[in-house]
Amino acid sequence: MNKLNLAAAKNAIARFVAFSGPALIISIGYMDPGNYGTDIQGGAAHGYSLLWVVWLASIMAMLLQYMSGKLGIATGKSLAELIRIKLQKKIYTIPYWISSEIVAATTDLAEYLGTVIALNLLFGVPLIYAAIFGALDVIIILGLTAKRSRILEQVFFLFVSVISFGYIYEIFIAKPDPSLILYHSVIPSLMNSNALFVAVGVIGATVMPHVVFLHSSLTRDKIQQTTEEQKVRYRKYHLIETIITLSIAAIINAAIMIMAAVAFNPSHQGLESISDAYKMLIPIFGIAAANIFLITLLSSGIASSITGTLAGQAIMEGLLGKKANIWLRRIITRFVNVIPTTIAILLGIDPLHILVYSQVILSILIPLPMIPLLILTRNKQVMGQFVNRTITSVFAAIFIALIIVLNGYLLATI
Repeated sequence: MNKLNLAAAKNAIARFVAFSGPALIISIGYMDPGNYGTDIQGGAAHGYSLLWVVWLASIMAMLLQYMSGKLGIATGKSLAELIRIKLQKKIYTIPYWISSEIVAATTDLAEYLGTVIALNLLFGVPLIYAAIFGALDVIIILGLTAKRSRILEQVFFLFVSVISFGYIYEIFIAKPDPSLILYHSVIPSLMNSNALFVAVGVIGATVMPHVVFLHSSLTRDKIQQTTEEQKVRYRKYHLIETIITLSIAAIINAAIMIMAAVAFNPSHQGLESISDAYKMLIPIFGIAAANIFLITLLSSGIASSITGTLAGQAIMEGLLGKKANIWLRRIITRFVNVIPTTIAILLGIDPLHILVYSQVILSILIPLPMIPLLILTRNKQVMGQFVNRTITSVFAAIFIALIIVLNGYLLATI
């Protein structure tokens, strides 16, 4: 009997491993350079006090990503495809597609800039050349892994591992106060209006609309020609993988904020840029810790840029109903970001200033995937037995409303 149970457990683990991958790719969107910027700012300005925001944003992300992946499993279609089917006419789908492409481009801009900054600081590459090299990373990696989804998933596992082990080391060096971590993780507090502003930034940088689009596309590709019984099993695997990978992302975000709290609060409360954080880390924790910080940033930038490119491709194919030329899609995605960044560098403007404007655009367009996701997943005709439970829809509605309100606040105060 024990042997039978052991064999069944091994088979279950093997099936889970075979299915896993979508949430791993998605998780990078929740530890991208945009998260680095907001978490560092939060830790430097407010110490440990905004840790609860990181956990709240991560719970929101888990629910929305679970719903998106479940949609792909239940319907065999992506969120973008289902939106096109519901809208029907091109007069509606084309503007929706253009708006969604803008969302993908603006979120990818932060990721691309993270790569550029890491190349500049880690290897001394001038910003103008780093902008060019940064444009080639995604094209090269996706070219090497074309039509090899499992290899791509393994590449993402490597990136997540680098970031994870990097921050295990950073926390070991920082030696934070465990009691303060625990207290501020469960006790909400907003000391002033600036804390509210930073908290909104943390949530805005965590809940990313482009990966909400992408998750359903990735799970759809995993369940080709499956029975209803298999779909039930895959939904369970999807739930487990989403919880595990986004919990890792949440821990990494918390670790970034904790490190910033130890290193920069209260002596450098006005710290805002990643570049300044790196330079200040050297005398505080040493050159090794500062360089590991940059290595994790570079891994984050490259991996999240790949995720952004995949999301853009899923959006284009789903909303237009046509297969996109993979190479053309990748080249367009990268050079849309290269142009404004290169112009800013040539004019002597800090490339990070571009992020302010990208976040304004993102704040306006963030409801695009989230509202349709809720409407579709609570529709029994669309979802069948996988339709949302009432409690799931209620919490999702609360989270989406909160995200929209907070992004509206961010928009009004920038």
